[in-house]
Amino acid sequence: MELRQLTYFVAVCEELSFSRAAYRCFISQSAISHQIARLEHDLGVQLFERSTRSVAPTEATVRLLPLAKQMLSLESAIRAAVRPAGPRIRLAANMSFATRSLSAIAGAREAHPGAEIEFVIKPFRQRIAAVADGDCDVALIRGGVDQPGLTVERLWVEDLVLAVSSGHPLAERPNVTLAELCQYPLLLPPEQEQVLLHTIVRDSFAELALRPTFGPPITADHTATMELINRPDAWTILYATTPTEGIATLELVGHPLRIPVCSVVRSDVRRSPILETLLAALHSS
Repeated sequence: MELRQLTYFVAVCEELSFSRAAYRCFISQSAISHQIARLEHDLGVQLFERSTRSVAPTEATVRLLPLAKQMLSLESAIRAAVRPAGPRIRLAANMSFATRSLSAIAGAREAHPGAEIEFVIKPFRQRIAAVADGDCDVALIRGGVDQPGLTVERLWVEDLVLAVSSGHPLAERPNVTLAELCQYPLLLPPEQEQVLLHTIVRDSFAELALRPTFGPPITADHTATMELINRPDAWTILYATTPTEGIATLELVGHPLRIPVCSVVRSDVRRSPILETLLAALHSS
């Protein structure tokens, strides 16, 4: 058994999709399937029931998952314990924060020429755990987190992106309102997977005394943009997007949907001048 196999195992458990877990871990789907198969062979149990459309955990998986997370947390703690002291900062984020983060890192390094600042790619839960364990100094997240021992500070606010198929009746409009959108089905992942998006949508429509029309939830092994292609009458909300063939983005007027981006640091750690410079650069960039 290898720690990387446990990392892949946790990713599949949380994504309930080998393809999404592979994307999250930056490896191919065949590679992650191979490593999970090796883990199953080493343990002598089946961990997932697979079909063409779904991945379901077995009873063995339910028992293994908390232990796997504990092992990965210990790995982070071990790395933090032996990390050499010095002017070094580890920033945990995901790729959607890369452009802004790298600009801030460049500014912080210019102010502190001897500093080493790492940009570490981690999914949301691992970002929080890495800061709590001391493996990373700061994490960037959308929304907030309420966890003892962690301090959350707002850095900036992002406008959410509204997307439709290029064949949608509103695709050619220069802008739209929530009242116009509520006539069409809204496609989102289940609320338990995207609590933040659902809360923003619910609050925004409530202020206008309207209710959105929800389409079927987007399953874990599907993407929002692909579902729009299959449902040209629908719309969705994205945190960030790149131009995609067949997809149009809409500008929302009158009531923009926004989300805070925050930093997460440990409350009991004395902030170094390098970290303060980096956070200030992120705030102002």
